[in-house]
Amino acid sequence: MKTIEAERVEELCEEIWSLTEAGDNTEARVVGGSKLEGSRATLEELLSQGLARAAGGRVFLTDDGSVIARAIVRRHRLAEVLLREVLSLDESVSEPTACEVEHILSATVADSICTYLGHPPRCPHGKAIPRGACCEVFRREVRPLVAPLPDLGMGRSGRIVFITAASQATLERIAALGVVAGRTVRLVQTRPSVVLEAGHTRIALDPEIAAQIFVRRDDQG
Repeated sequence: MKTIEAERVEELCEEIWSLTEAGDNTEARVVGGSKLEGSRATLEELLSQGLARAAGGRVFLTDDGSVIARAIVRRHRLAEVLLREVLSLDESVSEPTACEVEHILSATVADSICTYLGHPPRCPHGKAIPRGACCEVFRREVRPLVAPLPDLGMGRSGRIVFITAASQATLERIAALGVVAGRTVRLVQTRPSVVLEAGHTRIALDPEIAAQIFVRRDDQG
């Protein structure tokens, strides 16, 4: 378990990273605008450890500080995607939960989540998710573990992992067709409609709806 001091260092590194993204990394903003308790003392700790430097009224992460910030920002934003877009939790629940789990996820677990989600480029707030080692592999292989149904590959099979339909009505409509998480399907056609096989049944879907169905490829299919 990390100490409270270590968590505060991570959180302020994360804060500086986010403020730098927004072009608002002034020392006054880092300290005065931060919701972190004891941010002034924590900033002094970052400066003394060589994790940050102050110049011209602004605060910048050093290379060492950026390593810490990059990792925790990545974990936080991946957690947001998982909680908001996969589990459909409200932001009032997902945000504080992401703030908690960002300190306990290992790099291995974060990469597993990233791979599971198909290496999402951005969090629900539109902010970039720092790439990881798993994303480098993805770029070379061009084959995420989870992908939209139309990208499954003609004739290939996969298991439905999650559905990101915008409305409950859409979810209920396709569920009534047997298109639900956990179901194994095979892609038969992509145009003009997306046609899939579920057991002995063929189901035709609008391309827009099919793109909201994410499947895990069956390597044996």
